[in-house]
Amino acid sequence: MNLVSNRGLGIILRSIKIDYKFPMQYPDKVTVYHKLAHDPESSQSSQFAFHLQVMIVSEARQRPAARVHEDLVTYDYKIGKKAALPPFLMEQFKDTWKLQEEAKKHWRQRILDIEARVRKLEVDSWDRADAVEDTGSAKQ
Repeated sequence: MNLVSNRGLGIILRSIKIDYKFPMQYPDKVTVYHKLAHDPESSQSSQFAFHLQVMIVSEARQRPAARVHEDLVTYDYKIGKKAALPPFLMEQFKDTWKLQEEAKKHWRQRILDIEARVRKLEVDSWDRADAVEDTGSAKQ
């Protein structure tokens, strides 16, 4: 895949690590989710490479079939070596990282809200001081 074909830039998969959760069988379909593993402006990031975390979800089983870690490098085929990420791609990564962080914050808050509501239901029902557990009866 060329990023900018007239410049001869492309992406090379430097390494991949796959953690299979279970084998899938035809005719299962999959959904593949990618996310940036690092903030593009952090010290963990490189001007030549980027890391993606991937989740492959089985539609038949409605759960992850595999998790993947990809290490990708931009490569200049004209000069035969690694090349810096083009500015437009770096800007997309920055925007994507910002959106990922906003979504993470939103969904963490939603989880906390749901947990608080569940806890309130527990307290209002079986965690009351006057609550008595109904263990049923052995007689019929």
